Amino acid sequence: MKKQELIFIPGPGVGHLSSGLELAKRLLDHDDGLSITALVMNMPFTSSIDSYTRSLTASQPRIKFVHLPEVDPPPSDLIRKSPEAYICDFIESHITQVRAAVTDIISSLSNSDVRVAGFVLDFFCVSMIDIANEFSLPPYIFITSNAGFLGLLLYLPGRHDEISEVMKMSDPDSLIPGIFNPVPARVLPDAVFNEDGGYDAYVKVARRFRDGKGIIVNTFAELEPFVLRSFSDDHRIPPVYPVGPLLQLKGQPHPDLNQDQVDRIMKWLDEQPQSSVVFLCFGSYGSFSLPQVKEIALGIEQSGFRFLWSIRFPLSTSSPVMNPEDALPEGFLERTEGRGIMCGWAPQVEVLAHRAVGGFVSHCGWNSILESLWYGVPIVTFPIYAEQQLNAFRMVKELGLSVELKLDYRQGGDLVSADEIAKSVTCAMESDSEVRKKVKEMSEKGREAVMDGGNSFTSITKLIRDMTGNS
Repeated sequence: MKKQELIFIPGPGVGHLSSGLELAKRLLDHDDGLSITALVMNMPFTSSIDSYTRSLTASQPRIKFVHLPEVDPPPSDLIRKSPEAYICDFIESHITQVRAAVTDIISSLSNSDVRVAGFVLDFFCVSMIDIANEFSLPPYIFITSNAGFLGLLLYLPGRHDEISEVMKMSDPDSLIPGIFNPVPARVLPDAVFNEDGGYDAYVKVARRFRDGKGIIVNTFAELEPFVLRSFSDDHRIPPVYPVGPLLQLKGQPHPDLNQDQVDRIMKWLDEQPQSSVVFLCFGSYGSFSLPQVKEIALGIEQSGFRFLWSIRFPLSTSSPVMNPEDALPEGFLERTEGRGIMCGWAPQVEVLAHRAVGGFVSHCGWNSILESLWYGVPIVTFPIYAEQQLNAFRMVKELGLSVELKLDYRQGGDLVSADEIAKSVTCAMESDSEVRKKVKEMSEKGREAVMDGGNSFTSITKLIRDMTGNS
């Protein structure tokens, strides 16, 4: 029996690459006859991709990496105007290189016992569906976020056909198929309001979803049952495979994180009582204005809880502040000495797994949400960019798995006050709260989903069967 090769085209950047490769590892764990070649695009401003792929190659020999030749990137000012449009243009500029790489892969396997079974494309890479079709190979689309975000994307082309303009903050609530509650415009991603290519990029990407052979989502049936059922009831949508939670539980290597810093953080956590520490971390691109940082500090101090705060300097591209002493309220470090520590980068997975951590003030990126659920740590919602506002809205209003601080915060928006922060943190840290109880239950369900016989285990088994029988 011939072995099967899958061609992965992950999105550029470490975040999309790491999510795609967690899916790759899950597929390989399920089927010894599979191997994977990943075609890697190197964004001009990312630095840690090479070290990440090298470490994975050493641990997983059935994954090979082809680093595509560099191309002339889109104009640099486009990423400031619309990151989504920049990413789509950057990916499309690689079509010739991808076609050549696929030709080489298929040619190299022509006299072997391995056949190429299909493509797995990051959702930003749907322009590569045309290459899959050229080689008569089935394309599967991977949504690195959740099923609710997929529902929003699927909604946009139909809306655009009726109303051919970007969305506005003043729009009435949207009735998005699969999302249980009407969705206020204020919690939709920035891209849908963006007139510089962001909205058009989302619509263009989403139109291609129906050309896929299937859609793979990093979620699990127990977490998003309503939206997943809505997909199965719509014959226009390709089969949807919920295969999550896909998590990098060993943590993601980062060039700014050294072992001495990790040891200092973990040693301090070891000395704290169980579920006594609030962890504040806002993702790779999460930054705040100086006044907002001061409010966060005062809120944490006012709450009275121990804390571990991962804060990046400079605070933002417009801020000259480079160290905590200049950003924090006068006397804050002295008043909270022994009660909390601050760091630049924190090993998020290891921190959330620690028994001392009882709450998580988060930007609500999807990977962070899945990690917090896996370890049963309640989230306080503080979304910043991308689809994080929609994630926060659904986690609070639909799923009841987070404590509301803000659902619609955006960089440069109104200040979130110290009083609001203290109140939400106190609520999240309650040992017998309904949210904590629900998060613990969902943690168990997420772990069961990926075990033999669980829904995600079954879904990925079906995905492999459908993939390998399609070519």
